[in-house]
Amino acid sequence: MDSTAHGIHPMAPDHLPGFITAPGQTDTMMVNVAIFLVVIVLLIGVLYLTLHALPERMAHKRNSTQFQLIGILALLALFTHNNLFWLLALVIAVVEIPDFMSPLNSIARSLEKATGREAEVLADAEKRAAAEAKDHA
Repeated sequence: MDSTAHGIHPMAPDHLPGFITAPGQTDTMMVNVAIFLVVIVLLIGVLYLTLHALPERMAHKRNSTQFQLIGILALLALFTHNNLFWLLALVIAVVEIPDFMSPLNSIARSLEKATGREAEVLADAEKRAAAEAKDHA
């Protein structure tokens, strides 16, 4: 069997690996490696963005009050490639910050009722609401 009839160099051995092709034919090894590299790059990108969105998903699941702050920090981390922002967003998402305003508002309402100023406060609030509605109209 003449090896030049198949377009293979005469100095080539009789048995060649399957990924070596004759000139003018499609290089299947290169095509397969190119497809593999594209898939790997896409998978790494998806993994990176999934990991990057972790603090936001954690805050969303917990219905965190700091959800917007966590989102801003995550975006800053994405655009600046500063890991400190991402780490801060993750810490804020994980650590539950206690609600200090609810007890203070309750104390303030109780004091208003105890001193009889509740009616004055409601009247002031109604006046402010009417003034804001007038300004927006």
